[in-house]
Amino acid sequence: MDKIEILERVQEIFRDVFDDENLNIKRDNTAADIEDWDSLANINLVVAMEKEFNIKYIIEEIQVLRDVGDMIDLIYKKLELDNE
Repeated sequence: MDKIEILERVQEIFRDVFDDENLNIKRDNTAADIEDWDSLANINLVVAMEKEFNIKYIIEEIQVLRDVGDMIDLIYKKLELDNE
């Protein structure tokens, strides 16, 4: 799976979590860019991504995420490690 495919799936997660079918995310989006992206929404995003991609995060990984691009890169890395 490449990063574009991951972005497309993450897009759907964001739309579901924020209940907004018109929400379009980009790699450089942060919580400041999306209304209602607070700590609870962040937890919901993390849990939904773990389920969608069948991965597990550790707290240290989540703490350093700055934007959507970091989320996508981390998912990509975890998927690649699982395939090794």
